[in-house]
Amino acid sequence: MDEPVRSPAPRPGAVARLRHWRSRRSPGRPRLWFEILLIGVSYWLYSLVRNAVPEQKAAALRNADWIWSVEKSLGAAFEHSVNHAVNSVTWLIVSMNYYYATLHFIVTIGVLVWLFRYHPGRYAAARLVLFATTGVALLGYYLYPLAPPRLMNGGHFVDTVLVHQTWGSMASGNFKNMSNQYAAMPSMHIGWSLWCGLIIFAVASAPWARILGLLYPAATLVVIVSTANHFWMDAVGGMACLAFGFAVSFAWYGRLPHRLPKRVAAARTRTRLHGLRTGAGARAARLRAAARRGSPARPADGAHDGGPGGTGPGNAGGTGPGRTAVTPTAGRPEPAAGRPEEVPARGQ
Repeated sequence: MDEPVRSPAPRPGAVARLRHWRSRRSPGRPRLWFEILLIGVSYWLYSLVRNAVPEQKAAALRNADWIWSVEKSLGAAFEHSVNHAVNSVTWLIVSMNYYYATLHFIVTIGVLVWLFRYHPGRYAAARLVLFATTGVALLGYYLYPLAPPRLMNGGHFVDTVLVHQTWGSMASGNFKNMSNQYAAMPSMHIGWSLWCGLIIFAVASAPWARILGLLYPAATLVVIVSTANHFWMDAVGGMACLAFGFAVSFAWYGRLPHRLPKRVAAARTRTRLHGLRTGAGARAARLRAAARRGSPARPADGAHDGGPGGTGPGNAGGTGPGRTAVTPTAGRPEPAAGRPEEVPARGQ
């Protein structure tokens, strides 16, 4: 009967490299100074690249007309009605203007800080999702310039920031020359808010926090449509970018962020374990080197010449000169030949 063919066992070197690669991909304890520097530089580069994309006005307006026509054909072109309805309530639209200008950054940074402080083992994977989402969005800005509804020709949308003279939007007013006006697809307001909402819902333990996590991206969708900064299809683009970000994080860490351990091992513990492994490896290397030279390695005490139980000169119990043969019985001299050993009576 033929025996089943067994695949050869992996070489120890390959196994070690695989374990080393997996250990490098496991989340480590985040460092505050590095995270602040990384996030600051990353957002600066994001803004630089986003605003460096050529403002292809003609193509952006054509794409906006096409998006609008598609939404009409689907019977879902509701942005115009929502924009005018909310604009009629001054306190509401002014609040939405400030929401659009500020919470996009405040909530995202707040979730990052919360993860860093209370869920350090999940922080790196969640941050990778956010970074990958933002990175692929830059590709969308370059390949598909899109004008927001408020800039459409003949769309009759209300630019709520200009009408109500509110502060903070980089898309209207005094700040419009500092930002690319035709980078509406995909919507990172939706991409980032949905990232915040899903992370909070998956990680938080308090029911009220999980509910707020789900409400936040829903409220953001209402805001971006009411202020005429995005079509709802821009939100779909933001969701697609977020799905890509989660896929990248899963491919790197092997699990979604909320499936990772809440905390990571302390650096001191990891260093100690690494030192123990390094010391054991060094001892094994010395033993192998001694075996190759043909000399015995350093055995346990008493197994070499000169130790108890050996056969070298001067060894107790051995055959070398100058020593009396001693039996294991309390070191007494052996009796003379032919005379049995006297056994002391009890009590002597």
